[in-house]
Amino acid sequence: MARPTVSIVICAYTQRRWDLLLDVIESVRAQTVAAQEILVVIDHNEELFERLIEIIDDVTVVESTGPRGLSGARNTGVGLADSDVVAFLDDDAEAAPDWLERLLVLYDDPDVLAVGGRVEPVWEKGRPGYFGEELDWIVGCSHRGMPKVASEVRNVIGANMSFRLEVLRQVGGFNISLGRQGSLPLGCEETEICIRSKMGTPGSRIVYEPAAVVRHHVPAERGTLRYMLSRSWSEGLSKAQVSQIVGQKRALGPERRYVRSTLPRAVFSGVRDWSRGDNPQGLGRAGAVIAVLACTAAGYVRGRRMSHVEGRPLPRTIRVGAAWREVQ
Repeated sequence: MARPTVSIVICAYTQRRWDLLLDVIESVRAQTVAAQEILVVIDHNEELFERLIEIIDDVTVVESTGPRGLSGARNTGVGLADSDVVAFLDDDAEAAPDWLERLLVLYDDPDVLAVGGRVEPVWEKGRPGYFGEELDWIVGCSHRGMPKVASEVRNVIGANMSFRLEVLRQVGGFNISLGRQGSLPLGCEETEICIRSKMGTPGSRIVYEPAAVVRHHVPAERGTLRYMLSRSWSEGLSKAQVSQIVGQKRALGPERRYVRSTLPRAVFSGVRDWSRGDNPQGLGRAGAVIAVLACTAAGYVRGRRMSHVEGRPLPRTIRVGAAWREVQ
């Protein structure tokens, strides 16, 4: 069976990540399996676009034609892609040399709609002692409790994911009402599109392959308690949006298991380490877990009230290129 062709889409929005962006581009050039095309989509930053096209000649650099935000930029890339599979990388997530090869192997199964990989944090100033690995989803990375071998999952992680192009176009692309907009830490667009991709296609699968690795840069400010709680609140809001679109059962299944299983173990481990003197920051680690859980739940409740109590329905329109459709 012939290996599928692949387009790599990298979305960027700020010049502050210039050196990181160049490293990401270099990492995809060095893959053991060459991509058919590399698309860098600039999200409404004319200066960054002009600067990049001056030095890059083997990568297609385009400006986002969608609304400002990550979903709009990704949809621009999807609209331009001409391959079997579209793989997405963040502008601060450097791919391991065999990253693409590891992802593409899973597409030998025709029932596989999407494949994602492991995202490892690279802390700018070291991991804070109170920031347990169970909470690494806050910084867009794989967290403790995720599968250690290739496994079927509900959704992939945005910094390291791929989809069959025909699937992305059939479902209408990423929901532009979801996802990060500049520094605003909203999310869940990957969750929503993965759920939507499987609806109506019984037997289809989305796979997490931890051997397909990217290393995600984490700036120091994202390790602060303030950012942790801000991101948690935004996650709750985003989950409320997704649950209205696809239903609570689909939107929150893995989260319920995470809360019932992974988080209690994290709290117990932190308190135990502190009480034994093994880790003086163990108590802070346990407290951070509890604070994050409470803040996420509060954000979720607030998001539900925004739509039901205040009569503000959440947007349900998604866009790819110039084509609009409604989520059913």
